[in-house]
Amino acid sequence: MHATFERGPLAPSAPPERTFPLVRHLSYRLTPALVRLPVTANQITAASLVAGLGCAWCYMQGGRVWALGGSALFILCYVLDNCDGEIARLKGLQSDFGMRLDSFTDWLVHTAFFVALGIGIGKESGEDLWLWLGWLAAAGATINHILVLTLDARSDSEHDPERAASFEPATPDRVGKAVYIYRELLRADFCFVLLLLTLFEVTRFLLPVAAIGTQLYWAMALTKGARDHHL
Repeated sequence: MHATFERGPLAPSAPPERTFPLVRHLSYRLTPALVRLPVTANQITAASLVAGLGCAWCYMQGGRVWALGGSALFILCYVLDNCDGEIARLKGLQSDFGMRLDSFTDWLVHTAFFVALGIGIGKESGEDLWLWLGWLAAAGATINHILVLTLDARSDSEHDPERAASFEPATPDRVGKAVYIYRELLRADFCFVLLLLTLFEVTRFLLPVAAIGTQLYWAMALTKGARDHHL
């Protein structure tokens, strides 16, 4: 049943008009409850971080039961990650610190997850390859985070109205489109992708894809960012 929203300064945003991202449909239903509580957007971000690190801990244990629990925490992490922005707008709590905390949380959660997944699969298989793939994916995620911070700082210093972190192409060039599609398909609803992989017990195949994909992402983003900023 859809929540009934009140009109006023704390009225939640309208329901999502599009099917994707799926996580938006869940956050839309949770935000009305959170907005009435004496919590700040940054506190919700912190709760998202705890859920994400809990997910990583579960996957590090290895085994199907732990993995299913971890995937549930990962979905909660993603939902809260959407709710914090909605709460910030509804309560007028937008801040530069909140934005940076959200970015830091995203990086830490995904970096910890890839490392933990590598450890967990390495325990089950007895092969160190999975551990190294986990670290490689985490390294790629870290490079992406640093690159976003660098281009953001450069964009701010140049008073660029468009955020360099988005890497959304202004013109339909191939590199820009590839970055945009990769981001939209695997970032917003990645928690559900992980759930499906966990249900079918094929999460190990995520590691080589992530290890390669994160490197391709920062390489393409750097190419796009360098061209836009004349580096």
